[in-house]
Amino acid sequence: MTIQIIIADDEVLARQKLRHLLEDEKDVEIVGEGATAQETIELANLTDPDLILLDIQMPGMDGFDVVSALSAGKPAAVPRIIFTTAFDQYALRAFEINAIDYLLKPFTRERLKHAIQRAREQIALQVDGTKPNKRNSEPYTTRIVFKSRGRILFLPVSDIRWIGAEENYVRICTEKESHLLRETMANFESRLDPRSFIRVHRSAIVNLQFVKEIRTDSLEGESFVLMQDGHRVPVSRGYKTRIIGLLAH
Repeated sequence: MTIQIIIADDEVLARQKLRHLLEDEKDVEIVGEGATAQETIELANLTDPDLILLDIQMPGMDGFDVVSALSAGKPAAVPRIIFTTAFDQYALRAFEINAIDYLLKPFTRERLKHAIQRAREQIALQVDGTKPNKRNSEPYTTRIVFKSRGRILFLPVSDIRWIGAEENYVRICTEKESHLLRETMANFESRLDPRSFIRVHRSAIVNLQFVKEIRTDSLEGESFVLMQDGHRVPVSRGYKTRIIGLLAH
């Protein structure tokens, strides 16, 4: 299987570097280079690539404009996108449009190799018939990107142990820390694989991987999920039957 790629960057040296870093990827074919957003759009429409290595700040329009233009033309066949940029402030927006990765310049060969491998895996799924088109639209989120305490975090969803609602926020709890995101529980739940994450209360979602057991307090009669780390998550009556059934399987 050959992965057809367009390199889009307004700097000649940046495009040359990407070509050099891709030399070891034997299944990669570079089908064109774009120095402007418009060139990139025309190349993509002409060559129908699998992947675009896309700079964000380009003459005329930016990288997000490129994605919008390609989506408007034929939304079912938008190439996968790996952003390559010197600016970190666009990371959240990049992942909102399901970019495969966000590479901050200067990045290493290994960092690019990792991103290409992620693209390769998604393309293989499409070829196997499990994905209907080229749009990078995984059914459920595999990682979330957000700012926390001055950092941009790339958190694998599998690391989340439980999620709790706090007014207009959700608290994401992992093994060692927690993060507060401005998000609704309903929207967050829709992005999670229901085979792994289950709503146990209107204000709580748990990762079944880290659930130890369900208990009922003998004095108060209230049920709760006991997590492997000892944390207790309350279970409402409306959700109790559902979670017991899932744990039984």
